Amino acid sequence: MTSSNPSNSFLGTESVPAYTPTSDERTLAILSHVLTLFFWIFPPLIIYLIKKDDSKFVAEHAKESLNFQLTATIIAIILFITIIGILLVWILGILILVFVIVATVKASESKLYRYPFAFRLIK
Repeated sequence: MTSSNPSNSFLGTESVPAYTPTSDERTLAILSHVLTLFFWIFPPLIIYLIKKDDSKFVAEHAKESLNFQLTATIIAIILFITIIGILLVWILGILILVFVIVATVKASESKLYRYPFAFRLIK
C-alpha cells in the first residue's frame, strides 16, 4: 500500500498510497484528524468502523488518528498523576494541535501519514 521511499521527520512519516484516493476519501481522512480537536477519539473510531472495508486510505488515516489520540490520552493521564506534569500538560496540547494540523495537510495531499511517538494499539 505504501511506497518504498517514505519521508521521515520529527513531525512524522509520510508515504504515497498505492492508488490515488478520491476526493470523498480525502475528505473523510481529513475529518478523521480535524474532528479529534473537538470530539476526542469518536470521529476516527466511527470513520474507521464504517470505512475499514471500503477504503484502505480512509481506514489508515482513521486508525492512525485513533492510535495517536489514545496515546495522547495515556500521556495526559500520566502527566495529571504527577504534580509537575500538571504544569506541563499545556505543552502536550500544543504538540497535539501541531501533529493534527500536519496530519490534516498530509491527508489533503493524498498521502498516508504516521504520527511520531504514537503507540500502535489498533493494528
